[in-house]
Amino acid sequence: MKFDAIIFDLDGTLWDSTETACVVWNEALAEMGINIRITTDDIRREMGKPLDVIMDDMAPELSSEKQDELCRRVCDTENRILSERGGRLYPNIERTLELLGKSYRLFIVSNCQQGYIEAFFAAHKLGHLFEGHLCHGDTGLPKSGTNRLLAERFALKNPVYIGDTQGDLNAAAEAGIPFIHAAYGFGQADGGIGSAGSPSELPLLLASIEEN
Repeated sequence: MKFDAIIFDLDGTLWDSTETACVVWNEALAEMGINIRITTDDIRREMGKPLDVIMDDMAPELSSEKQDELCRRVCDTENRILSERGGRLYPNIERTLELLGKSYRLFIVSNCQQGYIEAFFAAHKLGHLFEGHLCHGDTGLPKSGTNRLLAERFALKNPVYIGDTQGDLNAAAEAGIPFIHAAYGFGQADGGIGSAGSPSELPLLLASIEEN
């Protein structure tokens, strides 16, 4: 088995932006006069889900109009602040991406809003390592559909998806793409073709999988 590309999830796989996201959420809620306070644990539980699901989980008592307003406030502010401050990169992620980029085409697929992946690139200067990216905000599709669309758009023949949650695994399976679990991230995943305890393990893990 030889992979021609790696598609990465973003949150919980390449970086952890939960601290900044928590500040943004609480500022937006306060500005709207909504008596809800969000913790970093709340944010971590929601990472990787579509925005409409996140809104229902975080603020179920709000009307759809209020949820839409909150979503706009959070997304706009989050993109701006993250592009300036960045998040916490996982250890050795830049070096790992550089090594992987010598053997594979690299991409990102996330359930985030438009502008979020671009904020990651702007803050950490890693955009040159990736050939392309798509997100739920771009496509309006579930992650499985976004994975399929990216694979079609870039003519990928045998990609592998790396993510940290069961949702990532399920989306990869629905798209017909093998999955590797980023076990150092936010969530658990029951299945897949391999698991990495740190980003540094990925090159050898991929080589081992390809040899079998």
